[in-house]
Amino acid sequence: MNKENANSQMRKGMLEYCVLLILKGRSSYANDIINKMKDADLIVVEGTLYPLLTRLKKDGLLSYEWQESTQGPPRKYYNLTESGKEALADMEQTWDALVRTIHTLKNN
Repeated sequence: MNKENANSQMRKGMLEYCVLLILKGRSSYANDIINKMKDADLIVVEGTLYPLLTRLKKDGLLSYEWQESTQGPPRKYYNLTESGKEALADMEQTWDALVRTIHTLKNN
C-alpha cells in the first residue's frame, strides 16, 4: 500500500467538509480558509482550494461577495447558502457515523 497516496485520498475526501465547517461560523476569503486549515495541520494550496470553491459555488453550496480590503484590492468573501448549510448538516451526520464506525473497529 502506498502510504502517501492513501493519506492524500483521505484528506481530499474530507476537504469539502472542512471548507464548509470553516464557513459555518462566518464568511471568509480564500487565504483565510487556507490559514485556518494550516492552523489545524491540514495543508492546502491555492491550486487545490480555488477549484473546490468554484465547484461548491456552482453546486449552490456557497455564495460570495466582494469586500474592500485595507491591505490591497477587494477580496472575495465566501458564505454558506441555505443549501450549503443543509449539505454541511448531512456531512456532519455522515462524519459522526463514520467516526463511530472507525472507533468501534479500532477497539475490537
